[in-house]
Amino acid sequence: MTQLITTELVELDRNLGNDPEAVIRHLASKVAATGRATEVEGLFADAYAREQKTATGIPGGIAIPHCRSAAVVEPTLAMARLSPKVDFGAKDGPADLVFFIAAPDGADQAHLKLLSKLARSLIKKDFTAALRNASSEAEIVELVDGALADKPAAHAAAPAETVAAGAAASSVPAGSATASAGSTARTRRIVAVTACPTGIAHTYMAADSLVAAAQEAGVDLQVETQGSSGAKPLDPAVIAAADAVIFAVDVDVRGKERFAGKPVINAPVKRGIDEPAKMVQEALAAADDPHARRVPHYGAEEQAEQAAAEKGEHIGQKLKRALLTGVSYMIPFVAGGGLLIALGFLLGGYDITGVADKVVLENSFANLPEGGLAIYLGAVFFKIGALSMGFLVPALAGYIAYAIADRPGIAPGFVAGAVSGFMGAGFLGGIVGGLLAGYIAHLIGTWQVARWLRGLMPVVIIPLLASIVASGLMFLVLGGPIAGLTTALNSWLSGMTGASAVVLGIILGLMMCFDLGGPVNKVAYAFAVAGLSAGSATNQAPWQIMATVMAAGMVPPLAMALATVLDKKLFSLAERENGKAAWLLGASFISEGAIPFAAADPLRVIPASMLGGALTGALTMAFNVTSQAPHGGIFVFFAIGNVLMFIVSIIAGTVVSALAVVALKRWAVKKSVDTVEPVPVTV
Repeated sequence: MTQLITTELVELDRNLGNDPEAVIRHLASKVAATGRATEVEGLFADAYAREQKTATGIPGGIAIPHCRSAAVVEPTLAMARLSPKVDFGAKDGPADLVFFIAAPDGADQAHLKLLSKLARSLIKKDFTAALRNASSEAEIVELVDGALADKPAAHAAAPAETVAAGAAASSVPAGSATASAGSTARTRRIVAVTACPTGIAHTYMAADSLVAAAQEAGVDLQVETQGSSGAKPLDPAVIAAADAVIFAVDVDVRGKERFAGKPVINAPVKRGIDEPAKMVQEALAAADDPHARRVPHYGAEEQAEQAAAEKGEHIGQKLKRALLTGVSYMIPFVAGGGLLIALGFLLGGYDITGVADKVVLENSFANLPEGGLAIYLGAVFFKIGALSMGFLVPALAGYIAYAIADRPGIAPGFVAGAVSGFMGAGFLGGIVGGLLAGYIAHLIGTWQVARWLRGLMPVVIIPLLASIVASGLMFLVLGGPIAGLTTALNSWLSGMTGASAVVLGIILGLMMCFDLGGPVNKVAYAFAVAGLSAGSATNQAPWQIMATVMAAGMVPPLAMALATVLDKKLFSLAERENGKAAWLLGASFISEGAIPFAAADPLRVIPASMLGGALTGALTMAFNVTSQAPHGGIFVFFAIGNVLMFIVSIIAGTVVSALAVVALKRWAVKKSVDTVEPVPVTV
């Protein structure tokens, strides 16, 4: 196995800059200089993007910037002992020891385990003391190799208390902490899960920190690390015996339903490193509190959004989250239904709408209707698509309610959505009905009821009462006015022609390119999708809006792909590789294909994308381009009316955006100070 660290990868007592960006860039250059990475910029971009997600400073004057990167050839450690220190976001101050962990995208398990073992060693005081006392690069390499081989740090004179503590700790199984044998009180038991996006460093350091803190508190704590080197699930018997659970995670917990009903403390993984003792005490307090937050019984739906909601998420954020959840679950119904309707029109013509019901009920392969097989298949496809589209409003309302009240809100939401469709209130009624059903179900779920009734609440009581109240309000109070508003909105859209339609196209194009799959993009897309079912041969305005939204959303990734071809020197190797994939992503209407470019250079990429998106939106509206399919890009050409101008509009916007981003990168350049070269130490 290749050595992870060499003397060429160590910097001692050097000034590498005043901020994490400079230090990470310098260490990335060290890795590339030894031939362990193909380029500096790609490795730096991946590592710095990880740093911006969560600061990598940990208590004790240590920082562990790390990443997986396509630029890395082999797993590598680069280490710097800084003078002066640099603030990496730790609560106790800046760091003087920095370990840069660079792993390839496809790193093998053996290397990942070694990298994780090193990260765990950095919370041991004798090891970090030895690193600070080392007098040469070779001594640092020897210490690291020793830590990876489980050898004691011989270069630090550890205090007697530390040695004693280490001896005591050695008797405790890895991943657990137990009370002393002489304790007569019942041992409190906690289980924990730690996980971070990369799964190399923070996952394991948080686990060890929690174990150590629990041991000091006399608590039995066992941890499941869901990291890159694999996860060994906790024994179900251990989970069943636990008084509480700690989730120190930045990603979803795998198998969260195993912990159902347990009092839970949920926090970012870094808090497990910074405040392990406090988290253990919070878990003990939650175990004694009958009103403490618990892992839900109905599975693993509780995610980071709910934790954020309990920590001060304002009403606007909650509404946005609920609406986007409803849209995301609604889209599959619309996507399948829209394409099937388009196939029905392709095979049976627009007249199929009037005869589809009769054809599918009265005819079969053995008894084909007048017009033959094409008419029969067209009627079948059209009817399946129409039935699928019929779920649009109920699914939207049902999953909006689900986002607010979880599973107990689904049935009331679907019913309220069905009422909205029945009354002609459309997707606006579905949104209102879903919000009503969700909040009413959530409110009923907070009632304190007798123990024998609790099991009936989520499956009978909440759905029944919430359906009655939410759907009753839709029938008696809200449905009529919302239906009137929906009719007026459809009439207004149907009447838009000429300049007003072009202005709408520009607005939609700007929205689609503003945040590349974010909330603004999703609002424009949801607006188009929700109105799609109202389109017809005599009212093609909703289809025009859909075509505009899809065409504009294809521009950013296609433009970035074209820009990497027009001037390769302006883009890093990683961006050029992303550009190759962006051709297919853009052609498929996946706007997120431009996100890697926007994340690296938002002030140039986003304005350029919006410029091209606005042009494409204006052209599709001006040329009356239509789309009966809500997704698929150029691959659903059969569902697009005036497909030639659809393609021309996309090409025009793509060229304009590509030229704009190239121009901005060439001439709108900020002068920067080179931080790669080391700054000499002033003695």
